[in-house]
Amino acid sequence: WLHTERLLFCLYYVVPRPDVRHGRKHIAFPAEICYTDMVTEPAHHFDGVNSHNTNVQRRENHPMLELQNICYRVSTPEGEQDILKNVSITIPDHKLVVFTGPNGGGKTTLAKVIMGLVQPTSGRVLYNGEDVTDLSITERAKRGISYGFQQPPRFKGITVHDLLLLAAGEDKLSKDKCCAYLTKVGLCANDYLDREVDVSLSGGEVKRIEIATILARRGQLMIFDEPEAGIDLWSFARLTETFEQIHREGAATMVIISHQERIIKLADEIVVIAGGQIAHRGTTEEIFPLILADTLGSCPVLERKEGAQ
Repeated sequence: WLHTERLLFCLYYVVPRPDVRHGRKHIAFPAEICYTDMVTEPAHHFDGVNSHNTNVQRRENHPMLELQNICYRVSTPEGEQDILKNVSITIPDHKLVVFTGPNGGGKTTLAKVIMGLVQPTSGRVLYNGEDVTDLSITERAKRGISYGFQQPPRFKGITVHDLLLLAAGEDKLSKDKCCAYLTKVGLCANDYLDREVDVSLSGGEVKRIEIATILARRGQLMIFDEPEAGIDLWSFARLTETFEQIHREGAATMVIISHQERIIKLADEIVVIAGGQIAHRGTTEEIFPLILADTLGSCPVLERKEGAQ
């Protein structure tokens, strides 16, 4: 079940319709076989962002995302441990918000709560005014939430073209369109379209392919967990340009977990998460100097360099 649910989620779930013929695509996992629907007839109802938006009227009176008093507690051999502690945050439409902070602070867990990968112990997740706290990953994906894993899964038997096709929700995807999506993450369509998303690809390649599928899906809310991880400098530069373009065009709301200065400086708002709580929150001008001070303060080597300048 977990592999099936994660697969549907990673492909952002193309919704079957009675007027659309679907074929079956075999996907092999280490211990089981899963399938996913492949669209083989025109999917005229898939219209980018609005194809899965059932909350258009609500959006006029509600922000894109509201997290209300989110708590997440786990049991450990040492006892109960609070991973998230009463986190509340509102993210308006078309903003680029960066979650940053020390490792183990709760950033990824909070992002997974938004996507439904983690069920909070208490609190509510509101998306376009709708309480989605108890909705599945698939239901959230159908409403327009996309998520890029820190370590993306691989799918033996599915090609890069298949993934882009499913994500875009179209019966056909021209090579030019595929090339446009892949170019934005620093990949050449000629080299990758017919390759399977399996162990033959490096971690950085799989990461970029996953980001390309998120772009193809054109969701309302895009969540990226450390998109810079495993990506070379040239591809990273192209990726940041893509984030800038999406933000400039107001095409989506983005939540990016990152430690990279170049991404942090793109943000409308920076949220520093540490110890399961929001430690700081504000504009880049307000928060970035605090981040630098915290970083320098914890590293004697950097302190000496700073003092020598």
